[in-house]
Amino acid sequence: MTSSGDWVSTSMPYLTPTGRDRPEAWGAEAAAAGRKGTQRIVQAGEVPAPGEVAELLGVAEGGPVVVRRRIIELDGEPNELTDTYYPVEIAGGTPLSATAKIRGGAVTLLAELGHSGVTVREDITARMPSEEERAALRAGPDEPVLRLARVTLDAEGRAIQADLMVMPATRQRLRYEIRIG
Repeated sequence: MTSSGDWVSTSMPYLTPTGRDRPEAWGAEAAAAGRKGTQRIVQAGEVPAPGEVAELLGVAEGGPVVVRRRIIELDGEPNELTDTYYPVEIAGGTPLSATAKIRGGAVTLLAELGHSGVTVREDITARMPSEEERAALRAGPDEPVLRLARVTLDAEGRAIQADLMVMPATRQRLRYEIRIG
């Protein structure tokens, strides 16, 4: 947490399996800062892969993928819109394709299904939100958003997950700690 009240988030908790008996990463990260982190799953299931998602996952555009669309809340207020996509051969017919919360989180379930990430690539851009994003985030009329596109690859270099996140830029600070060597 910064002195101005902005949220500081790191990616690592969301990339590491925690086990079914542990709280999901967002709730745990918010609680560690003395805050309440929740999420609402607004859609889950198979959808045609949009162009960017198809490119990230290495599947055909319009081919089936599984999506989980969530509104991430901090202290009851929308903090982030997150759409997570999976290849249908990994997630189809699993709890990833349903709207129920997953004990231990999706990354833990992926690991249990035999799919562990070893490489992550994130691209971050800033832009003005769409009207739908602005309304969902309760953002001001001139408030830009950060958009983070993340792809997680397994040991063979296959994409197992793609995340598209939109968050109000004025309420966020992203922190990256990278170990070299």
